[in-house]
Amino acid sequence: MNTQEAIKFVHEQAGMAHSHPDFRPGDNVAVSYKITEGDKVRIQIFRGDVIQISGHGATKTFTVRKISNGVGVERIFPYTSPSIEEIKVLKRGHVRRAKLFYLRKAVGKKGRIKERKIFQ
Repeated sequence: MNTQEAIKFVHEQAGMAHSHPDFRPGDNVAVSYKITEGDKVRIQIFRGDVIQISGHGATKTFTVRKISNGVGVERIFPYTSPSIEEIKVLKRGHVRRAKLFYLRKAVGKKGRIKERKIFQ
């Protein structure tokens, strides 16, 4: 097995280990992730809007933004991280862009994302 095949194998294994729900930029998600403090491990939930998804395979990441006490907080999560316990999609958003960086400057009603209507 040459190095390219080995890299491809590792990427496939990393991608298969996690079964997160499908979500897109604009969706409101709750990410439960493990935090280790000394010898204690606890789960913390980060709720916010997905503003970007970048990369693919084992290097795929997504950025979640929330407003906490009037201050915007963003966190970048690796999609295949073992510290992510689960991802819940709370609301589906309807946006026309893949990268929602304009939300950083938007205040009030302009910072809202329309809810996507799902037809079944």
